[in-house]
Amino acid sequence: MTVATLVLLVLFVGLGRWQWERGDAKAGLWQAFERGMDSARPLGASATRKLERFQHVSVSGVLDAQRQFLLDNRTLDGRAGYEVLTPLRLEDGRVLLVNRGWIAFSGFREQLPVVALSRPDAASVTVSGRLDELPSAGLSIGRAAPALTGSWPRVTTFPGVEELAAALEVQQLEPRVLLLDPDQPEGYIRKWRPPGMEPARHWSYAVQFWSFAGVLLILFVALNLRRTT
Repeated sequence: MTVATLVLLVLFVGLGRWQWERGDAKAGLWQAFERGMDSARPLGASATRKLERFQHVSVSGVLDAQRQFLLDNRTLDGRAGYEVLTPLRLEDGRVLLVNRGWIAFSGFREQLPVVALSRPDAASVTVSGRLDELPSAGLSIGRAAPALTGSWPRVTTFPGVEELAAALEVQQLEPRVLLLDPDQPEGYIRKWRPPGMEPARHWSYAVQFWSFAGVLLILFVALNLRRTT
């Protein structure tokens, strides 16, 4: 009983500490997301990787409506769907993927949603949004690179930057994507928030694990006192 109690105590305390540290890390992420609500700054020649995550920027270029990606397995309010990635070709030759938001799954894999743009091709536009990372999968088996040939749009699941660049046949694809602002045209449903659980959820899990450790310790002491009396 003593060995089992010690093992469980160490386990519960360790899990509580792990959840608390994850909550602290998520708090920093949420604070960065809130800072991203500031006025948009022009991206200019800045590399997206060198800017703070969720930095609010404005950028000009030409949207490529002919070659778009559909990020698969993206849910919203419990519904399955896709997120639409549209290449924006910048004046300096770089390409920045614009996440235009979430669109519902039609119910049939062979029937992809229509994600055409209302603006004419080759028309220069200025868009604004927050810079973010591409969604990442916890396991590699959940990933599916976009096809290198075939029709567009192309469905992909948790792709890498190199895989997207290969499908687009471009050399200078920015590693981050632009989360299109909700008030911008040419978008779909955009309820942007940091990925994962809120910090408070992690902290509550930490308190629960530490409570388990406290209850276990109380039970151990009570049982041993009863045996000695």
